[in-house]
Amino acid sequence: MRICKTLIVDDEYAARQELRYLLSQFTDIEVVGEATNAREALALIRSIDYHLLFLDIMMPGMSGLELSTAIRSLPRNPQIIFISAYEDYAAEAFGVDAADYLLKPVEEESLRRALQKVRQRVGIKDVTAQVHVQAPAIDRIPAQTPVGKTVLVPIRDIVFLYTEQSRIYIQTHNKKFVTRLTLDELESRLKPLGFFRAHRCYIVNLKDIKEIVPFAKGTYNLVLNDVQRSAVPLSRHRAKVLRESLGLRRFR
Repeated sequence: MRICKTLIVDDEYAARQELRYLLSQFTDIEVVGEATNAREALALIRSIDYHLLFLDIMMPGMSGLELSTAIRSLPRNPQIIFISAYEDYAAEAFGVDAADYLLKPVEEESLRRALQKVRQRVGIKDVTAQVHVQAPAIDRIPAQTPVGKTVLVPIRDIVFLYTEQSRIYIQTHNKKFVTRLTLDELESRLKPLGFFRAHRCYIVNLKDIKEIVPFAKGTYNLVLNDVQRSAVPLSRHRAKVLRESLGLRRFR
């Protein structure tokens, strides 16, 4: 499998993190750099042989379109996918031979199609774009208590799971545990059992969602059914997925 070294260029931290999470689902894409502006991006591109760039259009200083023109004069010419909150610049983007133009918030299906265009351009064939790992059927998750004992937490008791300061936590209705499994591993195990990746840092048990509360800029908080009534963030992209899963046009 040919690995596509990728750079994300966007001045918004949340947008970079959301895109990085979406790209983590594709086994042939490796995000090896991020930049917040064109100057940082040019320095990285001159030192690393990137195959693919995700470029925001509107950034402080040099725009993504201006950066794409500057890149064309370099010895290495990576493929470019533009990302923007506005449709206005699509014609200009394709005028500089961009592989695709995606609107924010980036949708998973649109991203998949854009990556397939990149693969066709660079001659990559027979690549599995997304992999779903099927874990063995189990009804418990191994975890550790504060005193170092290993316990098996029944999946039916788990309200949500999250990452904080490089540790992965399991929250039941009234207890918290640490697990050595990654969130991606946990998502693969738990998704078929009614769990949902609400945010790159959170997985929730759908049966334990009590309320969906609007927060800001298309995001929400999920109020959960543990003793603390924890509020878990629901990202813009995942909000749309959840609405479609529940058969709703919008949350009221």
